[in-house]
Amino acid sequence: MKRSLAILGATGSIGENALEVVRRYPDRFRVVGLSAHRNIEQILRHIEEFRPEIVAVTDQEAFREVEKKAGSFTKVLPGEEGAIEVATREGVDMVLSAMVGAAGLKPTLAAIQAGKDIALANKETLVIGGALIISAVADAGVRLIPVDSEHSAIFQSVLGHSKSEIQRLILTASGGPFRTWALEKMRSISPQDALHHPNWDMGAKVTIDSATMMNKGLEVIEAHWLFDIAPEKIEVLIHPESIIHSMVEYLDGVVMAQLGVPDMRIPIAYALGYPERLDMGLRPLNLVEIGQLTFEKPDTTRFPSLKLAYEAIEKGGTFPAVMNAANEIAVSSFLRGRISFLQIPDVVSYVMDNHEPLDVTLETVLEADLQGRRMAGDYIENHLRKTS
Repeated sequence: MKRSLAILGATGSIGENALEVVRRYPDRFRVVGLSAHRNIEQILRHIEEFRPEIVAVTDQEAFREVEKKAGSFTKVLPGEEGAIEVATREGVDMVLSAMVGAAGLKPTLAAIQAGKDIALANKETLVIGGALIISAVADAGVRLIPVDSEHSAIFQSVLGHSKSEIQRLILTASGGPFRTWALEKMRSISPQDALHHPNWDMGAKVTIDSATMMNKGLEVIEAHWLFDIAPEKIEVLIHPESIIHSMVEYLDGVVMAQLGVPDMRIPIAYALGYPERLDMGLRPLNLVEIGQLTFEKPDTTRFPSLKLAYEAIEKGGTFPAVMNAANEIAVSSFLRGRISFLQIPDVVSYVMDNHEPLDVTLETVLEADLQGRRMAGDYIENHLRKTS
């Protein structure tokens, strides 16, 4: 029996790799729905190839263009409501949540409430609304399977074990392209510099977050919610080779690690095919060729975003939501050349320092997201652009 999929964020890096899995296993998967933001050519190619029943295009201008060219087989819908309709489509068994940023929260929550299993690649959904998502998963009795390579590694390493046996989770990080740069040199980092990740092929926003180490901070918060582990028991280690994707240390001192070549098709295929493993035809891991695996502690002086993420989850409430919102605005501003690389965490820190937290509900989380974006934008416009 085929697993029927809805893929939110179908034209991004995760979505494209997921469709590679579908191409390799057409007897196992059927694409029922897709969502995209504004990549008209890509989504039209996917419509022609996979013939989904429904597609959502969240950018209004792109929606009008896709609607004209999609043909009669596929229903095309606009905006966030369209993405929610894709996520809750009758007949969909699993939703791959791979939209970028906080935009993934409402469609993912709606999919869970509609009884869909979730393959989660959109870490911001748990960062800003973790309590809401975990509660909804429990109420609906659905499966939440992580797609991030680090969380997939932990998910695989805890199978068959009790949470009470876990001493700590160890998330590995490549360290990004600036791991060895002196602070003075980092003042001149350009967007082009930051978009060249040493090991992984990812979208622009995730690649910048990796360079600042905010991506790892978001993953700490995500791991806290996925595995119900206190933040102080989640550690980050720099592992430049990106071969060990994460580790779990147990009470008896045993450490379980998941190793593999750095290719996102592996955790995506694992999540989509779970509990089966799918052969993606990738080159095997050659430890002799690699020679050695190295580790070091992260430098939170040069990469303060990681420390800010720990602060946000420890303070709780709507702090993670405003932190994430401020970071999204700061990254976008850096990519457009409006602020420097080192000013990204400055923006986040300013917003967190000026936030009055609330208890988490859908309404307060969405309001905190808007507030964080507004405060970050004002700070960049009225202070950083004048002093940069």
